[in-house]
Amino acid sequence: MDDDTLSRAFAALADPTRRDLVSRLTLGDATVGELAAPYEMSLQAVSKHIAVLESAALVTRRRDAQRRPVHLDAEVLGELTDWIDRHRRAVDERLDRLDELLQTTGTTDDEEHPS
Repeated sequence: MDDDTLSRAFAALADPTRRDLVSRLTLGDATVGELAAPYEMSLQAVSKHIAVLESAALVTRRRDAQRRPVHLDAEVLGELTDWIDRHRRAVDERLDRLDELLQTTGTTDDEEHPS
C-alpha cells in the first residue's frame, strides 16, 4: 500500500460515521438506503461518506440488477492492520530491549518508585 492510499484510508477512518459504516459493512454488503437507515441524515450525506470510503479504496460499489450494494474491501483493512501491527511490534521490541537493559543494570521500577 503506498503512502497516499494509506493516508486516504486513515483520513477516511478518522470520521466516526465512516468508521460505523465500515463496521456495519463487516456484516455484509448493503445499499446506501440500508446504510442510511439508522442515521438522521440524508441519503446524499451518507453517499458522500461512502464516496470518501470509496476514494480510500476501503469500499467498492457494483451493480446488482437495480441495486448498487456497497462492499467492504477486507484486503485493504488487512493492509492497514499489517501497517499498524508492524509498528506495534517495533515499539514492543524497543520496550523489550529497554526492559532487558534495566534488568542488566539492576534498575527496576520498584527501586525507583517504592510503595
